[in-house]
Amino acid sequence: MITNNEMAAQTAEFLLTVKAVKLNNEHPFTWASGRKSPIYCDNRVTLSYPEIRTFIRQRFTEIVSDTWGDVDVIAGVATGGIAQGALVAQELGKPFVYVRSEQKNHGLTSQIEGEIHEGQSVVVIEDLVSTGKSSLIAVKALREKGCVVKGMAAIFTYGLQVAADNFKNENVDLVTLTDYDTLIGVAKEKEFIRPEALESLAAWRVNPEKWSDDHMQVES
Repeated sequence: MITNNEMAAQTAEFLLTVKAVKLNNEHPFTWASGRKSPIYCDNRVTLSYPEIRTFIRQRFTEIVSDTWGDVDVIAGVATGGIAQGALVAQELGKPFVYVRSEQKNHGLTSQIEGEIHEGQSVVVIEDLVSTGKSSLIAVKALREKGCVVKGMAAIFTYGLQVAADNFKNENVDLVTLTDYDTLIGVAKEKEFIRPEALESLAAWRVNPEKWSDDHMQVES
């Protein structure tokens, strides 16, 4: 049985190896919000690698069973959590639904795609947690449907304080396969980054907004 620390380290190494997570202090990435960041994450890349895809599915399945026991439905957060959630639901033999960021403006105007009923227990699968805002929109939609959300499992979290506060405020348990601190540790050990970049990466995690503002000023 793999330990939590082993799981976190192995997941981090997988993400770095296939460049699902990229680190670059000198040429920061621009997020959809316009903010600059030394880290960019797209865990959908892992779906292209059967060994990694299987590893993630197995770890998610273990987490769901060990942490929350039997559940009625697995829900994926659109879009990154759809494929991962479907794989987990298949492994557990459970129904699957996915939750959009907002209701459709046509057809049945559904936000939750798939069949789900009031009173059913649900675990939500997500690929990435940054601030937690989009993830918790899915939780809210499920709760408004009358479902009991037992918790959420995600591949990776940046470990931002705002996310911890948001999940606490909404009373949602979050379990992740790996996290920012573990990933940076593995990146240093396996030489995915240079040692001199560590201070900047740590500063970003403490205050992403200030880090972004500082680097935007440098570029301008």
